[in-house]
Amino acid sequence: MESVRKGLRAGSIEKDTYERLVCADCGEQLDTRSDPDEIGKVRRCSECGREWQQLK
Repeated sequence: MESVRKGLRAGSIEKDTYERLVCADCGEQLDTRSDPDEIGKVRRCSECGREWQQLK
């Protein structure tokens, strides 16, 4: 799992006109999952299942 920042630089994540994170492959908006045992949040594409870690 790579970070959201690396995903944006690599082109696997894009931002739409409202600055929401979108999967570049599927075009779906990313869901947020917050686990109290982990630091940060996990952003997940519901269509393809890829995940990115958001530290901030």
